[in-house]
Amino acid sequence: MFEMPVIDRAKCDGCGLCVSVCHCNILVLVDNVVTIIREERCVSCNRWCTQCEDVCPTGAIRWPLEIVIE
Repeated sequence: MFEMPVIDRAKCDGCGLCVSVCHCNILVLVDNVVTIIREERCVSCNRWCTQCEDVCPTGAIRWPLEIVIE
């Protein structure tokens, strides 16, 4: 299985920006906190789109990726 974004629930303010940019519709707000659902549908994330991380104003979403340039 591919890596998935990591959610820091304590940092999430429920703004929903990540939900609005998720092309695979795997992010939803549950009790005003972003939650990952239907991981198997995450096509873009399996390609590491990172848009959810990019738009998060509180840093609640991060990708556990390391980019190596040789």
